[in-house]
Amino acid sequence: MSSVVLLYGLPLLLILFFYIWKQTAKHRLSQRVYDEAVESGMTEPASLHPVVNHALCLGCGTCVKACPESEKNVLGIIHGKAHLVNPTHCIGHGACKKACPFDAIELVFGTEKRGVDIPQVDEEFQTNVPGIYIAGELGGMGLIRNAVTQGVQAVEAITKREGIGSGKMLDLVIVGAGPAGIAASLAAKSSKLEFVTLEQDSLGGTVSHYPRGKIVMTAPVQLPVVGKMHFKETTKEALMDFWNNIVQQAGLKISADQRVESITAIEQAPGPQGFTVKTVNDEYRARAVLLAIGRRGTPRKLGVPGEQQSKVVYRLIDPQQYRNQHVLVVGGGDSALEAAFSIAAEEGTSVTISYRSDTFSRAKEKNRNMVEEAEREGKLRLLMSSNVKQIEADKVTVKTRDDEVCLDNDAVIVCAGGILPTAFLKNVGINVDTKFGTA
Repeated sequence: MSSVVLLYGLPLLLILFFYIWKQTAKHRLSQRVYDEAVESGMTEPASLHPVVNHALCLGCGTCVKACPESEKNVLGIIHGKAHLVNPTHCIGHGACKKACPFDAIELVFGTEKRGVDIPQVDEEFQTNVPGIYIAGELGGMGLIRNAVTQGVQAVEAITKREGIGSGKMLDLVIVGAGPAGIAASLAAKSSKLEFVTLEQDSLGGTVSHYPRGKIVMTAPVQLPVVGKMHFKETTKEALMDFWNNIVQQAGLKISADQRVESITAIEQAPGPQGFTVKTVNDEYRARAVLLAIGRRGTPRKLGVPGEQQSKVVYRLIDPQQYRNQHVLVVGGGDSALEAAFSIAAEEGTSVTISYRSDTFSRAKEKNRNMVEEAEREGKLRLLMSSNVKQIEADKVTVKTRDDEVCLDNDAVIVCAGGILPTAFLKNVGINVDTKFGTA
């Protein structure tokens, strides 16, 4: 009998011991990552993120394994339950929700502390105004893969609308030529719709405004007409070349410098039969409108004396133009940090970051590390918990928590984000909700 117990019991005990040891190690790692996030103030997710219902979660860890950012320990198991342990690294893939076998995960926008403005859309991306659709970043989904998918799905829904293909007016006006707009244009072409694509700025959307050489994260996705997009990590320049090649290959026509000023319904019995879209240059009539304009909107300004000077800009194009200059970068997000350390790498520059908070809670770890390294090397200066007070021709005054600092200055780069085009959306009649941790 004892030999049978040893034969079968000992291996089972070893397996149980190994399982408990492994689970304990995972718990310790997750708890450490979470404690570090709390201690550094890095607890506010920047975009769509999961909330775990611990009453339903059984701690199987499927969500942890499914997360494409798993190497950054975004999700972890603590006390037998899944937790969002590294919130600022969550970028809204949503794979965790799909993988959970117990339906214990809900994807939400915003948190109790930080609300996010999101236009109302249904499952087909149609707004509360029938015939007007929203896809991509404007709807809160920042990933290129998500924007592409939504652009295609929105057009698929539009093709089913009454009157599409009648020839009496355009079937569709697509506003914006970023990933969502380009994908929608490809889908519209594939479906043989009569459409136009309008862009107020440049092809590529938000990415086109990134600094030279910036690394762009994306994921493979299927595009109509041209096939699969294989990128996972690339540079701004490579991605822009990719979009330009797609436009040429597919024969898309993008109407540039066409900022939309108004969208009004064409009233006919028994109700709206289409829309008039007015731009600064032209006017279009269409059965449906797809807004793929992103969330950047109008750059958020500081509202301080001297901000109107030409040396104040709201995005970085080329760090080399700031060689041998004193530069102030305002902001604490990824765009601000990337601008700061890329300029600091140029010869003869003196770079200072002014940020209103005491931690870079919304920036990626890689960017925070780059800034910390540049600071250690004496290439840039950090003024945390500070605000710009005044901008002069050759100086700038920054108010810190305890004092005021006067800096020599040749250029100011304000990276304080953009203002959601809420006023424009409301003029069109689109409802906008502020999400505080709601689905």
